[in-house]
Amino acid sequence: MEGFDRIIEEVFAEVKAINDLGEVASYIPELLNVDAQKFGVYLTSISEFKYGKGNFTEKFSIQSISKVLSLSLAYSILGESIWSRLGVEPSGTSYNSLIQLETDRGIPRNPFINAGAIVISDILISNLKDYKNEFLNFVRKLSGGKPIDYSNKIATSERSVGYRNVALCNFIKSFGNIENDPSEVLDFYFDICSLEMSCIELSETFLFLANNGINPHNNEQVLTKSQSKRMNALMQTCGFYDESGEFAFKVGLPGKSGVGGGIVAVHPGHYVITVWSPKLNRKGNSFKGMQFLEKFTTESTLSIF
Repeated sequence: MEGFDRIIEEVFAEVKAINDLGEVASYIPELLNVDAQKFGVYLTSISEFKYGKGNFTEKFSIQSISKVLSLSLAYSILGESIWSRLGVEPSGTSYNSLIQLETDRGIPRNPFINAGAIVISDILISNLKDYKNEFLNFVRKLSGGKPIDYSNKIATSERSVGYRNVALCNFIKSFGNIENDPSEVLDFYFDICSLEMSCIELSETFLFLANNGINPHNNEQVLTKSQSKRMNALMQTCGFYDESGEFAFKVGLPGKSGVGGGIVAVHPGHYVITVWSPKLNRKGNSFKGMQFLEKFTTESTLSIF
């Protein structure tokens, strides 16, 4: 990882100077209170190289990035049988589309669109006794014991405007692919999306996906090597909604974005890098985050391609 600190410094300075053409997510009222000028980057490798720049210690709402973590827990419980309730194909439509659910008879196209993450929430409720605390403990353990928690403010804000998600959950229920009460499933879904983490915490938490499914903080096997490979494949093809192809083309790493402005990117066998910049492009991904990662993988010549 020699020279990565220099590359991060140079690319960070270059991207910081770019005129940010993005807009902060406005459909979740609480996200409008975030300082749009924040910009942080943090890289951690499985060889224990660590380097951060900017606002990398500040917590932010990770939003849909948490869908990778809830899927990982559900996948570790159910194994391959999980795919009877979810697809693994890029959606090609918006992350909260109802159209595909009609065509696919209540089976979400992939786990990272809202419909898929709602089904994952339902799976966790069915399989865990104290699902809210058990999921939180799972994430904390992945992070190496960091103080990670739900945000009541963000979750309440999302519930106040979550009409499309209510429609999605009830629509999936009508096809028999939701087992529990929709209001309970949605309540948990909004909590999952409200997790707050810093760039450091996110990078440390996602290291298991760069490490063949093994949590490097305690050497526990979270997912099998095959499952870890499949998680990375899903992030590569579906992690950025209908901009996933663009991210693969320009950045060349598996990753996941959230409308809080965060992006996590994983180089299996090497490192995890996290970027946070709240202003989003027209596809709902961090404008500066995308710019940074494209330039970073170009300069470092380290991507999976």
